[in-house]
Amino acid sequence: MKIPTPTYRCPLGRLQPETADLEAVKQRGWRDQHILVVNAADERLDFIEREFVRRIGERLYGGARHG
Repeated sequence: MKIPTPTYRCPLGRLQPETADLEAVKQRGWRDQHILVVNAADERLDFIEREFVRRIGERLYGGARHG
């Protein structure tokens, strides 16, 4: 008779944070603290809005690094 070996459950597993809904976090950050997180390639933005976001990012933080 084979008895299956019980799997060990780490006691720290219950302390891991739940997977966050990133859009909800961004929305809450904007509403509560006026912090805006925008991906310059977000398809919800039109060309002019994406270009505006890119230029603000480059002005504040320098050019994007590739590679």
